[in-house]
Amino acid sequence: MKAIQLFALTAFTYVVLSSCQKVGTIRVDSNAGISFAGKSYEVFTTANDSVTRLALTSKGEFDSARQPFETEVAVFVNPSKQFQEIIGIGGAITDAAAETFARLTPENQQKLLEAYFHPVKGIGYSFIRTSIHSCDFSSGSYTYIADGDSTLATFSIAHDMQYRIPLIKKALETSGSTTKLLASPWSPPAFMKDNNNMLYGGKLMQRYYQSWANYFVRFVQEYEKAGIPVWGVTVQNEPMARQTWESCIFTAEEERDFLKHYLGPTFWNNGLKDKKIIVWDHNRDLMPYRADVIFSDPEASKYAWGIGYHWYEDWWGGKKMYDNVRNVHESYPEKHIIFTEGTVERFVPDHYNYWPNAEKYATSMIYDFNSGTSGWIDWNILLDEQGGPNHAGNFCFAPMHGDTRTGELFITPAYYYLGHFSKFIRPGARRISTSPSRSNLLAASFNNTDGSIVTVVLNTTDLPINYYLICNNAMAQLQIPAHAIQSIRY
Repeated sequence: MKAIQLFALTAFTYVVLSSCQKVGTIRVDSNAGISFAGKSYEVFTTANDSVTRLALTSKGEFDSARQPFETEVAVFVNPSKQFQEIIGIGGAITDAAAETFARLTPENQQKLLEAYFHPVKGIGYSFIRTSIHSCDFSSGSYTYIADGDSTLATFSIAHDMQYRIPLIKKALETSGSTTKLLASPWSPPAFMKDNNNMLYGGKLMQRYYQSWANYFVRFVQEYEKAGIPVWGVTVQNEPMARQTWESCIFTAEEERDFLKHYLGPTFWNNGLKDKKIIVWDHNRDLMPYRADVIFSDPEASKYAWGIGYHWYEDWWGGKKMYDNVRNVHESYPEKHIIFTEGTVERFVPDHYNYWPNAEKYATSMIYDFNSGTSGWIDWNILLDEQGGPNHAGNFCFAPMHGDTRTGELFITPAYYYLGHFSKFIRPGARRISTSPSRSNLLAASFNNTDGSIVTVVLNTTDLPINYYLICNNAMAQLQIPAHAIQSIRY
């Protein structure tokens, strides 16, 4: 086996890897007869109980493939079988993230920006989600208008100009302005709701449907005047959850009708037809019903670019409902599916290096992409030393935490696990057929637009695993450490 083992690299404060080199670049328009034997590969690894973080740990060349035995573990890749296009991978810039960022030292501010958004020095985030006025991860509740102003005469995004917009601009500049911005509302203003409160659920009253649709348009227009292009919006964050923070209930039928009669036509009539409108934006459990109600209505469906979802459906003790994502993808293949939010809840101060948090991200991402998801967005990119700020006390983890007392920055293993996807799987890539032979490994593969292929392999067990990566007529013998993730680029 032609392979060269490299010593483990010292852990990066933040990752610095070259994305420019194309390893074993192969055009895969039709791969049925292409030989991978002799093509080079590189293996990047992050492993628990080691200093290895997104490190180049081995490289070599593929040998000719043979039939593996039942006693051997293999990951099978068939690049001739291509599926959904990948739109991007990223995280959310909330008020909490922006306020914490402002309290870091200038050196750590630059470190964070490059670590997340630089395509060469960092992990190349290509998606940002943000809120339309306040959410739970804001220091307090607020809107962009005076109370009762249904005409939006007082509309102003001045609040966001202090922290959030400057950080989004810096992120866009660092990424080369290729990153997409998705905006989501947590609640309409209180006076528009039947409970007269931005918190505790409630519903948007019918007489304010048009005003609320106009509010979306004003948000897009004002952000773009401020120099921030808006790629798309979701109709409502978690529309079936009555939360103690900003929330608003929309049944599937109500969201369909608001989209069909108000939001969609208002966007189109105001020159925003190119903006993507995403429905649902809640958990996998009720996702198929929402898709059926909205996508089966031609007038509503024409405004819906796709459907978004979160990962909190296991709140009651059950398992993740990945098959519901697959069901929607198979039922409505013309619609895009975006994972719009996931975070590790219940902040624990001494868990910055808690490895299961990282494995939770990678497990979800592999299952989600293999189920048809086109984009994946983490929740807050940064939180403070308490898992906030959060005006509802809903403190959570983030891949990075900043100590607002000292300006120090802490990078958790989740950041590196996310990077094994966002660093190597670039917008425009297509998922390709991948299947491990054993359940102790998870894997997914992608064909980038430059012709390179990336296979991500996850080991959540307590033992290292020897395995063969088999692609067409070629194979490479590899090993993944216990509790580790690898990105193999070839």
